[in-house]
Amino acid sequence: MTLQPLAAAVHRAYTADLDAGDFYRMLRLRVDVFVVEQECPYPELDGRDLEPTTRHFWIDSADGHVLGYLRLLEDPDGTYRIGRVCTAKAARGLGLARKLMNAAVAEAQHSPVVLAAQTYAKEFYRSFGFQEVGDEYLEDGIPHVNMRREPRISR
Repeated sequence: MTLQPLAAAVHRAYTADLDAGDFYRMLRLRVDVFVVEQECPYPELDGRDLEPTTRHFWIDSADGHVLGYLRLLEDPDGTYRIGRVCTAKAARGLGLARKLMNAAVAEAQHSPVVLAAQTYAKEFYRSFGFQEVGDEYLEDGIPHVNMRREPRISR
């Protein structure tokens, strides 16, 4: 796999607009990181990827691998939910997750946004304006904390 991102361009698409090959590559990265690397067998395919409002954000390598990914969901109450934030092991430290988060937060800036952070990453999410809500808990054996970012008010 080539480590160099393809100009570190962030791509964004609704599920219905995704090419099957691109979608497969995104899901492959998620399984590689969350199921295989973190040794956490859980139902990665939860059905939310297929909701019509789900947006996928990703960064490709020059040779067509997905190096970074996240999804942006819309909950029924109008809150956005960021999830599945991941970077390929070989591409960590290049700032790809930050680029993806910047894009997702910009898209949802006028609405509340929530996420379930692995606790080691809560400072990273704080840098985007997220604050902890509630106590730490274990999800699939990994410590997490719920976080929330309030909307930016337009004037």
